[in-house]
Amino acid sequence: RGKKISVTIITDIMNMIGACTVSGNIRRSAEIAFGEAECEEFLDLKNYEKNPQRQEYGWTSNNSIFAELGMDYTAACERVRKNGEPGFAWLSNMQNYSRMKDKPDYKDHRVRGGNPCLEQSLESMELCCLVETFPTKHDDFQDFKQTLHSALLFAKAVTLLPLHWPESNQIMKRNRRIGCSVSGIAQFISRRGLPELKTWLEDGYQELQEYDQRISEWLCVRQSIKLTSVKPSGTISLVAGATPGLHYPESRFYIRRLRMAHDSPLLERIKAAGYHIEPCAVSPESTSIVEFPVDAGEGVRTAKDVSMWEQLSLAAFLQRHWADNQVSATVSFDPETEGAQIATALQFFQYQLKGVSFLPRFVSGTAFKQMPYEAITEQQYREAISTLQTDVSLSSSSCMVGTMPEVQQVFCDNDSCIMP
Repeated sequence: RGKKISVTIITDIMNMIGACTVSGNIRRSAEIAFGEAECEEFLDLKNYEKNPQRQEYGWTSNNSIFAELGMDYTAACERVRKNGEPGFAWLSNMQNYSRMKDKPDYKDHRVRGGNPCLEQSLESMELCCLVETFPTKHDDFQDFKQTLHSALLFAKAVTLLPLHWPESNQIMKRNRRIGCSVSGIAQFISRRGLPELKTWLEDGYQELQEYDQRISEWLCVRQSIKLTSVKPSGTISLVAGATPGLHYPESRFYIRRLRMAHDSPLLERIKAAGYHIEPCAVSPESTSIVEFPVDAGEGVRTAKDVSMWEQLSLAAFLQRHWADNQVSATVSFDPETEGAQIATALQFFQYQLKGVSFLPRFVSGTAFKQMPYEAITEQQYREAISTLQTDVSLSSSSCMVGTMPEVQQVFCDNDSCIMP
């Protein structure tokens, strides 16, 4: 009685809650745990040789340290070289800067951390509000500008919604924080080049600032404290046919795997459309894995062609020219040729980033089962798409109607709804 609980117990509690949430197959779980850079116990949380009992649930959180500018990164980077963690969050940069190219404005002096993928700095009790755009899908900047207007208006409207917790409500009303993100960056660079990307980002950022001023006055609310992020993306970029966030694809042709509950009404439609489905290796009794063959497009460089240093430079580029919140960047690296360089790289990029994480690049055949992304050959891609049926609708409304006839009896007429 009266004893302090350990770092491990605190993280265990949150991780077990996350594991329980995922196992229900109704919701998804995203967690981040922050620790001090000198805490050996925190640094070794995902060392399953030291903590074998944590292997069952330790995967549910991203673990990052609050890095201090000028610190010695050697000890942390030795862990990174082995398993990719911890990540690094520079709280002073988060609190002091908007875009890293601008002078310190100290807008976020109250910030104490960030969301699980670290694309938004957050105060305690604050929620993130994210929206995603795809500049590579636009013919010109004027077209992209219209998308930015729609994205900002939608996200701003979300900040008007009341929350259950008074403390969170108060912070959300004060900050109106928004993270308008860009994805498909690798494709944009390959098609239009880095100089044009810089122009779009700079002009887009200024457009958002001006538009936020206009709609905030119209809505009679405060302007948003910050407006832009780069989120890691995933399913959303897959739907849009774009590479996720700033990341490069594993290969031009690859398999993208998604988890789906056995009882999802969409699963039967996916099966009918000819996509490969198999039981999840972790929870075969409740979850299926769906494989989507993807072609990232001609001319797009792949992750193995982009060095760790170039990936860090691109993250810094976006933190400088676009994101006044943060850039979510997971930098892949070769443990043999680049692992020893991570600590040196952080000495340079600690003054240009607010956060970053790393991922060792696995040799083919050594990765874990059912990885989210897996490179395939063009022949394998052609074979995979040759079995697909294009006349099967995968829209959620079609799936619900096709699998749950009673839904057809639920409708609204004027101001009243008839429920089953």
